[in-house]
Amino acid sequence: MAAPSTHRAGRSSSSTSSITNRSSSSSRSNLPLGDGVADVAGALYPEPEGRILEVPNLRVFTFAELRAATRNFKPDTVLGEGGFGRVYKGWVDEKTMSPARSGTGMVIAVKKLNPESVQGLQEWQSEVNFLGRLSHPNLVRLIGYCVEDRELLLVYEFMAKGSLENHLFRKGSAYQPISWNLRLRIAIGAARGLAFLHSSEKQVIYRDFKASNILLDTHYNAKLSDFGLAKNGPTAGESHVTTRVMGTYGYAAPEYVATGHLYVKSDVYGFGVVLLEMLTGMRALDTGRPAAQHSLVEWAKPYLAERRKLARLVDPRLEGQYPSKATLQVGQLTLRCLSGDPRSRPSMAEVVQALEEIERIRARPKEDASPGSRRGVGMGTTTITRRGRGLDRTARGAGTATHLLE
Repeated sequence: MAAPSTHRAGRSSSSTSSITNRSSSSSRSNLPLGDGVADVAGALYPEPEGRILEVPNLRVFTFAELRAATRNFKPDTVLGEGGFGRVYKGWVDEKTMSPARSGTGMVIAVKKLNPESVQGLQEWQSEVNFLGRLSHPNLVRLIGYCVEDRELLLVYEFMAKGSLENHLFRKGSAYQPISWNLRLRIAIGAARGLAFLHSSEKQVIYRDFKASNILLDTHYNAKLSDFGLAKNGPTAGESHVTTRVMGTYGYAAPEYVATGHLYVKSDVYGFGVVLLEMLTGMRALDTGRPAAQHSLVEWAKPYLAERRKLARLVDPRLEGQYPSKATLQVGQLTLRCLSGDPRSRPSMAEVVQALEEIERIRARPKEDASPGSRRGVGMGTTTITRRGRGLDRTARGAGTATHLLE
């Protein structure tokens, strides 16, 4: 679903699950639905820009078809890799969905499950059950799937520009810094996707909102991907659901990590973390930074509400090309999203509205919005360390992010 080296293929863990109604026919078919998921369609109301499908409208591919579409899963078609398995680039005929020659027809992304990953199997089923029923401009389109012998695969639309994570943190000619206006547009698109999931009496909680799960199409339209951890929201009269803690360190809401209580607004916290990453150009967790700066949220929160302090946090790769009033409002919105009390966080509908209003703020000519952003700057007793053109954004030790698994 993403461009080369951009897709994180998933996770693995020790747990049990089962898939039923295995099929190898090439057609459109009902799906092997898991317990508690069959009512997803009835639980949500359609939004003007999205739809909840009564029956999943997915194609069932044969393994032979997907093997041909990816040139026998050739190594040079690999887009990404993770605990779930690998993601391959493939080609199919746009009308018939049959395999096409490399470089012709429609490009697809094929996620192939590692047969040894039991957790991956559970997430495969969740992905089909949720994303197979949800249709929205800011959700990645799931085209179909394959269940054949021990082979489990998912087929997505191809997202040519890859993940937001790569554009924020990777270096090289393939990843030019994205402008302030484009960052805002991406944030609004991702926020609309989350708002759609939260938009009914029985919401869907995404549970793993992070920059690597926001994919960008050719025109940089943002779409949420990877619904492996998605969960039905609380029933009427309940404030939360209680579940095993899963997700990603640095993005998971503190109340969820501490108690296993998952609120709809736990997603809002994750959105706040990504908004902070977009504002600063720094990763949520980075053990390569000074100890006090390992956690971006804990270190940056005291500076988000004040214009002078906030200006020193803004990504230097923006080179001052942004309206200071807009960055202040984004900082204040971020702070609200990161509230320790989920009840104090805005809803995602409110976040969308706030971001759309911020987007209308335009920079004045020659506005100096970024004092100190091109050099090492002091913040009381804390110093941001710049390396080369920008910050050293590569997490060390445990990597860029760690999954929360019991």
